[in-house]
Amino acid sequence: MTKKLYIKTYGCQMNVYDSERMAEVLEGYEQVESPDGADMILLNTCHIREKAAEKVYSELGRYKDLKQANPDLKIGVAGCVAQAEGEEIMRRQPMVDLVVGPQSYHRLPELEARARAGQKALDTDFPEEDKFEKLKRRPKAQRGPTAFLTVQEGCDKFCAFCVVPYTRGAEASRPVARVLAEAEELVARGVREITLLGQNVNAYHGEDGGETWGLARLIRRLAEIDELKRIRFTTSHPNDMEDDLIAAHGDCEKLMPYLHLPVQSGSDRILKRMNRKHTAASYIALIERIRAARPDLLLSGDFIVGFPEETEEDFQATLDLIERVRYGAAYSFKYSARPGTPAAERPDVAADVANDRLQRLQALITRQQRAAQDAMVGREVHVLIEKPGRMPGQMVGKSDHLHAVHVTSDALDVGDLVKVRITDSGPNSLAGRLL
Repeated sequence: MTKKLYIKTYGCQMNVYDSERMAEVLEGYEQVESPDGADMILLNTCHIREKAAEKVYSELGRYKDLKQANPDLKIGVAGCVAQAEGEEIMRRQPMVDLVVGPQSYHRLPELEARARAGQKALDTDFPEEDKFEKLKRRPKAQRGPTAFLTVQEGCDKFCAFCVVPYTRGAEASRPVARVLAEAEELVARGVREITLLGQNVNAYHGEDGGETWGLARLIRRLAEIDELKRIRFTTSHPNDMEDDLIAAHGDCEKLMPYLHLPVQSGSDRILKRMNRKHTAASYIALIERIRAARPDLLLSGDFIVGFPEETEEDFQATLDLIERVRYGAAYSFKYSARPGTPAAERPDVAADVANDRLQRLQALITRQQRAAQDAMVGREVHVLIEKPGRMPGQMVGKSDHLHAVHVTSDALDVGDLVKVRITDSGPNSLAGRLL
């Protein structure tokens, strides 16, 4: 009898990809949209945001009644909080049956079997074997037109605020042949756009027959797959943006004109305290080079405000950088300490000051985002149709620049790649007319 699996995913696109692979590896389960009536609940966690662990414990508390009503229900915690907390999760929440880190989820079937046998199952190792090699081939079922594909994991940068090197491990790249094989399988199942993922995806250096491929070469090879129409990648580090990858933005037609390139701060003093190993000037110079290769590039970034010891002058430098670069999208956060990181030992900026700075920065980013979106009105863009809209005859997709676009037409199907003229700009999306 098929059992029911509910997965709740926190955090980044890599966790979305990992959740897909965990669902695939747990044979005998069908994935459901609600924890009610599930035979297994799996939380795939992220340790980046503020109070990440406490949010997981709070979520687990919501399942207490379900566990009491169904003693056979198994509850698991996966991902980066699982890696960081380990046995502490089971100590604080005895109803948790299994805990597995992000590098060990290929072992989920044996952990699930142990949990079914009444044992507590814990695996937060960094195993020597490649989890991707141990994972079974992906099922052949048809799927939506877009997909994530992890090509690189881990980080060697050790930014002072970040736990990723401790929860995901050192930088590692998947072999070229395995990436290409998975991409071809996805395309055979109906995928038309692939986003390549990595903690530092542009640090990709995959092996192929004794040769090392960088990300640009991988992208160009993926572009040779006929039915793959679009390629994106995220998240990148400024220090790993090599010349051939910059060139690819100008000469690879299938590489979309959207780049997420976090800077975190515009103050050189704060960047040094963050251990970012780049300066505001070097970042701006890099952006100018990329935009010279692809003038219509839409840029997004990450910003942390209220980093320990940040002054008003430091913050103003960040606003100045944003004004100069002009972002089409951005993610901004108030600094929150991650236990075990160097910055966690430093004195915090006063909460009211950090809150005020975050509001000011987000106001500026919002103005830039809206300006970039409004500037699309009247332009012709390609839209990959992803789903029906809320209105009859309406379909929704993403433009080359990752804007959501609503198109009214009875002739469109999910997976169609069509040309439209943008006719209107709303608060969070565009409207277009089919050409």
